[in-house]
Amino acid sequence: MDKILTLKQLAESANGTLLNCDEKIYAADIVTDSRKVSDGAVFVALRGEKFDGHNFTAQAIAAGAVCCVVDKSFENTGNLPVIMVEDTYAALRDMARCYRGEFLIPSVGITGSVGKTSTKDMVASVLAAGFAVLKTEGNFNNEIGLPLTAFRLSKSNDIAVFEMGMSAFGEISRLTRIAAPDVAIITNIGYSHIEHLGSQENILKAKLEILEGLSPAGTVILNGDDEFLRGQIGNLPFETLTYGIENKNCDIVAENIKKFSDRTEFEVKVDGKPVKLTVNVPGLHHVYNALAAILCGVIYNMSMAKIAEGVAAFTPSGMRQNTVELNDYVIIKDCYNASPTSMKSGLEVLSVTPPKFKDESCRKVAVLGDMLELGDFSEEAHRGVGALCCNYDLGCLVAVGKNAEFVAKGAIENGFNSSELYVFYDNNAAKSHIMEILRPNDVILFKGSRGMRLEEIADFIAEANGIVTAEK
Repeated sequence: MDKILTLKQLAESANGTLLNCDEKIYAADIVTDSRKVSDGAVFVALRGEKFDGHNFTAQAIAAGAVCCVVDKSFENTGNLPVIMVEDTYAALRDMARCYRGEFLIPSVGITGSVGKTSTKDMVASVLAAGFAVLKTEGNFNNEIGLPLTAFRLSKSNDIAVFEMGMSAFGEISRLTRIAAPDVAIITNIGYSHIEHLGSQENILKAKLEILEGLSPAGTVILNGDDEFLRGQIGNLPFETLTYGIENKNCDIVAENIKKFSDRTEFEVKVDGKPVKLTVNVPGLHHVYNALAAILCGVIYNMSMAKIAEGVAAFTPSGMRQNTVELNDYVIIKDCYNASPTSMKSGLEVLSVTPPKFKDESCRKVAVLGDMLELGDFSEEAHRGVGALCCNYDLGCLVAVGKNAEFVAKGAIENGFNSSELYVFYDNNAAKSHIMEILRPNDVILFKGSRGMRLEEIADFIAEANGIVTAEK
């Protein structure tokens, strides 16, 4: 964080009152974790179900904080330097919006039901071939994470890429007003958070809140293969560009797609000229991510050579398609989130991932955990995933979680061999039997919602099978 805002300016932006503070001091950083306080920082005390940052204000000041942002219920018995506000969460957002306003640089906002993090990473990779980019790190895409990302802006940045997540109406509306994007990307409309929002139509409505912070001269980029987003084309008060694979009417279309175990090659036409590109990770979904990033690069006047360089440099972050070779197996850990769409993407990657020993027989094994927050759609969605498994040459299917039986029923109803299907209702049960199920040279996909923590099973296999020898 650059030291460009005084405590007075921060207090005014949050409609707060300064107490026991030198209003002329510049903030060196803004943090919500007292353990990350450094000299000159401002500590924002947030309250949660299991924590209360107000209990750590004295500790923050002792560690070097110049003041703490607290709500009006805080009893300042030690006369600490504070900014008193109505709501510290709102204050965090307001201060971030104020700080973001000090940087007259463009930004890209990204949301969607599936693929927003990998699209964010792809867009940042492309733009980094021509600009100094700040991007959302990890899953800092909520009403705490995005403000903290904004505070990382510095004078060295040319452009910012902000990811925006949500679980209810209004969240993206608040986030986009901080990010103030010039380009807004919506990847797709799926089932994530449908338990809270009730329908895909409502999910679309919530995702479209990103446009509330879009510059009037801004551009919207939509996945033209998504039926819900396709219906928005021509109905938005912004320039709208589309990308796709199946919909040939999109502004940019991936053609001549070639899938390999370690990459995907494809072509696009830009200004009528065909261009070949390579994504150096497997999976058709990454082609979609690349298409969105290509349009971003074109908007910011990058050459196709630089755009292709950025696409080739992309690597997924976190627990997304982390492929690891063990002594006897290859495992694919994709345990960050799950939806029907991302389950399909995971199975596609499994289908093209080779075994460790290329000349020996192998099975493709899918270990699939529950997809959470689907509400009344949960049984239907899990049955659908079971049916989807029959489209791939799986040698074994392991379903884990409270909805595992629905995955199993969907698979059996569509012809899956029941003798190679196993159901476990939690990770511990799966770990008790998984080594009996596996065979040498299996390639194993672990895919489930973050709350399922399927990496626990993957790590158990790794420990049982020896030291990791390679990670791709």
